[in-house]
Amino acid sequence: MKLTKGQIEELYTFTRKHYVEHYDLQTELVDHLSNGIEEQWQYNPKLAFDDALQVEFKKFGVFGFMNVVEKRQKAMSNRYRKILYGFVKEWFQLPKLLTTIAIFILFFLVLHLKQASYILMGSILILVAVDLYHQFKRRKKEKAQKLKKGKVFLLESMINDTENGVSIMLFGNIFNVLQIMRFNFSELHSYWLVLIAIVATLLCLVFYITAYVMPSKAQELLEETYPEYNLI
Repeated sequence: MKLTKGQIEELYTFTRKHYVEHYDLQTELVDHLSNGIEEQWQYNPKLAFDDALQVEFKKFGVFGFMNVVEKRQKAMSNRYRKILYGFVKEWFQLPKLLTTIAIFILFFLVLHLKQASYILMGSILILVAVDLYHQFKRRKKEKAQKLKKGKVFLLESMINDTENGVSIMLFGNIFNVLQIMRFNFSELHSYWLVLIAIVATLLCLVFYITAYVMPSKAQELLEETYPEYNLI
């Protein structure tokens, strides 16, 4: 005895009611629940669908789907970090390595100037303003896509959340950053300037990759991760 399409839709609704937001996690749980229910029907064909569902749900324990969701999120976080590392790694290989070196040299030279704090301060303010503008445009586009598609995948959510999170973190700490920028970097020893330039270069790369590169390649990454993505 197999579940009907209507009963499968009820399982999706059931997972959403129990705070499982992402479609890939919902699908994984629906598959698990449906297999369990069909197995129960083999021994007791007269068992009601709702009763069989409650039996399967109780097997997840007191915390319901929480443990499964946490494990899946942890696994997907590891995948996300590997993807991010792969994109960062590209900037330390030719031809992008030349751009990375150029960014480092630019930071290093600017830090030698007495006006370094003002230059960096102005650059950060311009960066924040430009990024907020791009975020506003992207959010409108994402909202329209979400309404059209109606389903959000875990990796898709991570890409969008990290993109927004980096910008929010920078904007939220802008006054702390400005306080740091008042420091006279030109008085520091050269090896400190090298270290600061390296850190600044890495931060620039991570910001650019999470805010622009990964969102632009989101479709490709999602199709690679979820074979069913194109069917949605």
